[in-house]
Amino acid sequence: MPTDIFETRESQVRSYCKNWPATFAKASGPYQWTEDGTRYLDFFSGAGALNYGHNHPELRDLIVDYVANDGVTHSMDMKTPAKRHFLETFERVILEPRKLDYKVMFPGPTGTNTVEAALKLARKVTGRQHILSFTNAFHGMTLGALSVTGNSMKRRGAGIPLTNSSKIPYDDYFDGDMPDFLWLEKILEDSGSGVDKPAAVIVETVQGEGGLNAARMDWLKSLASLLRRHKILLIVDDVQAGCGRTGKFFSFEEAGLYPDIVCVSKSISGYGLAMALTLFKPELDVWEGGEHNGTFRGNNLAFVTAARALELFWADDSFENQLAERITELHDGLEKIAEHVPGASIRGRGFLTGIHFPNPDTAGKTAAEAYKRNLLVETSGPQDEVLKLMPALNIESEDLQKGLAIVEESLLAATGNLGEPSRLRAPR
Repeated sequence: MPTDIFETRESQVRSYCKNWPATFAKASGPYQWTEDGTRYLDFFSGAGALNYGHNHPELRDLIVDYVANDGVTHSMDMKTPAKRHFLETFERVILEPRKLDYKVMFPGPTGTNTVEAALKLARKVTGRQHILSFTNAFHGMTLGALSVTGNSMKRRGAGIPLTNSSKIPYDDYFDGDMPDFLWLEKILEDSGSGVDKPAAVIVETVQGEGGLNAARMDWLKSLASLLRRHKILLIVDDVQAGCGRTGKFFSFEEAGLYPDIVCVSKSISGYGLAMALTLFKPELDVWEGGEHNGTFRGNNLAFVTAARALELFWADDSFENQLAERITELHDGLEKIAEHVPGASIRGRGFLTGIHFPNPDTAGKTAAEAYKRNLLVETSGPQDEVLKLMPALNIESEDLQKGLAIVEESLLAATGNLGEPSRLRAPR
């Protein structure tokens, strides 16, 4: 099939298709098929937007039925039955069992939209401008989100100075040589520090793009406690780590946190449809009507699939328990694979995980070898030094083991060690 139009007409800004040049025509579950019928196992999952795989049949059928019956597709922020059902389901299935009381804002369809809304709200509530974020953070590509992002290449794309934010060390940034939050506590307690009190601190519990750095639960608890003492808002960016990717629906649940603001997107629709939420404590709901808006914040197809996905996967703990078993299986397999490379280590948490290599080139070479073997897997980190795995959360054990076997073979090929014996059990 011709592909010239992608080269001649589409912008050079594209990236994934340069590493994966196939033209994908169909997708189902954890697999995609090219135009010529070649099948690829997908451990990328739309960068975490497809937590339940491609085209889940029940969600697909809901969309077809909704469109066939002339359901409202676009509604700005007007009331629709689809929005009502989503809000009721989100309250009943997600918020109430976790004893979380959040207002729900639909800021626009993407992750960077929810981050922008969170930053704006924090500044409006506190009357303060400065935002603190962390080394190696990634929060989006619009100007506000870029200002709290650490990656220098992405920041350069802004073309202007990115101001009103500062970076502070993420967990274990100094390899344990410095006490947690030493600098932050000192400047907040010193009225002569010359550093303005920030409106908020924004954090990812697992830095998806920054190298799969996973914060310790005690570190997260200490951060939340420090911010409470100084009346600084805590924003958790759960765009990639949320919706079950780390094992719980919210990535901060294990730490017992109740953040002031939570950013949710990617897999919240359950189907890969564009949808984002900004969640915040009721006392922070100081918006005036229309003060923050967006044309596509009323995506009713996404409301329909999101509500059903919550009912299917999160109405009780059965899926969470199944996911815990798969997480153990994935991490056990990765530990065995990492043994092939001295100094390699496992990064991340849950199904947002991967292998960090001492030689930064190893991850990219392994990902390229995996593509040759019909597995889609990407890299992460400031030097792309981490092989990043994000399988669908509902993947079957057989497919998970198949993917791990390909990762192992790809690593051995990338390091010139194809003769080494496998450390994994053969896939069933």
